[in-house]
Amino acid sequence: MSRYAAVDCGTNSIRLLITEVAERGGVLEFTELHRLMEIVRLGAGVDATGRLDPAALARVDEALGRYAGLMAEEGVTRVRMVATSATRDAANREEFFAIARRRLAPWAAGAEVIDGEAEAALSFRGAVDDLDPADGPFAVIDIGGGSTEILIGDHDGTGYGAASAPMGSVRLTERFLHDSPPSAGQLDAARDYVAGILAGLAERLPVARARTVVGCAGTFTTLSALAQGLESYDPAAIHHSELRFDALRSLNAAVLATDAAALAANPVMHPRRADVFAGGLVVVDAMMDLFDGAGAFRISEKDILDGIIAGLVDEAG
Repeated sequence: MSRYAAVDCGTNSIRLLITEVAERGGVLEFTELHRLMEIVRLGAGVDATGRLDPAALARVDEALGRYAGLMAEEGVTRVRMVATSATRDAANREEFFAIARRRLAPWAAGAEVIDGEAEAALSFRGAVDDLDPADGPFAVIDIGGGSTEILIGDHDGTGYGAASAPMGSVRLTERFLHDSPPSAGQLDAARDYVAGILAGLAERLPVARARTVVGCAGTFTTLSALAQGLESYDPAAIHHSELRFDALRSLNAAVLATDAAALAANPVMHPRRADVFAGGLVVVDAMMDLFDGAGAFRISEKDILDGIIAGLVDEAG
């Protein structure tokens, strides 16, 4: 029996998954012990300044300190931490790495920055792991704060195309969606920007090959909770739920007309996600346009963290 930990630090949040892996009868059994998320907004202002804000770095330091304490309590033996869009773009990212090296010294060398395609591959592995292979090929979409990753492939990992696009909830909010709710002009500007990116994606990705389109990470999972009218955020109800495009377009329009304070009051919405949620919805609308023939998103609570754990287990043999 071994315990593994995965840490993912993106533009908006830093997340932790601790999993116990045991072999029973020649079969590996995975037991999730902790799945945590804190919104630290590491990417705040990076799109405009090119630098990580000291206050954001301090929030990462505090959160990672709490995660390290929990990993020590749980007897974790192997850890991998990845950093994505915000640190890929920041001139002072070495300050972030120094924090990670200090907090993770008992287990790892620190954090590693991964490119968009590596991020997409990890999200893909985590998101499709417990889906029926016969439902493939799959397109997995991971909407982050700074970027959106897409990978199309089969359950066994055979890939047909991958892309990382500079459109995420924080990036779009900071660039275009300055009011809450955003004005029609602001939404038009954000949609025009995304449409320009979408044209390139349509040329690069074999979207017609995807039989099942999977949405993972906070924008998609929160949308599922809203669509179901959940009274509290319930991962079991959200995992493998389905969002039909026709109904989702109406829901997105209603949410985009709602201000952040009202969204934050909803018990399924993380209060610090509410102010950038509109940016995520603009990307969701674009993904419905890109994968129009699919008709629905399958929502997964599993994502890049699960892909990291699977990789650690592979390395351990």
